[in-house]
Amino acid sequence: MIVGRDALMARIAAHRAQGQSIALANGVFDLLHVGHLRYLQGAAAEGDVLVVAVNDDEAVRQLKGPDRPIVGEGERAELVDALRGVDYVVLFGDLTVGPILEALRPDVHCKGTDYTVDTVPERAIVQAYGGRTAI
Repeated sequence: MIVGRDALMARIAAHRAQGQSIALANGVFDLLHVGHLRYLQGAAAEGDVLVVAVNDDEAVRQLKGPDRPIVGEGERAELVDALRGVDYVVLFGDLTVGPILEALRPDVHCKGTDYTVDTVPERAIVQAYGGRTAI
């Protein structure tokens, strides 16, 4: 389900009230490929509920250059939302996922294999609230 940040916060509160754990994955997901699929399948296994934060078009331009994204934010969100194991998709305009981590405080922050636990830029944020980082 594609949701806005406020709706996401309310839904996550309801899941937590039911004792469910929350995993968060994030990325651009421009030109969805098997590496993305494997990353999100792994992330789904880390918690009861998987939230995927997708960079909006303006953030992608700032991160990847003026010719990106190739696929617009609405379609990227829809593609990610269609994947098995993904419960919620939220678009975000920040250059890092830090603000979403601080607001949502997922039990697990999931990153792809292009990182190690020690190289995840937001690792300190997750550690500060007692969460876990998974690769």
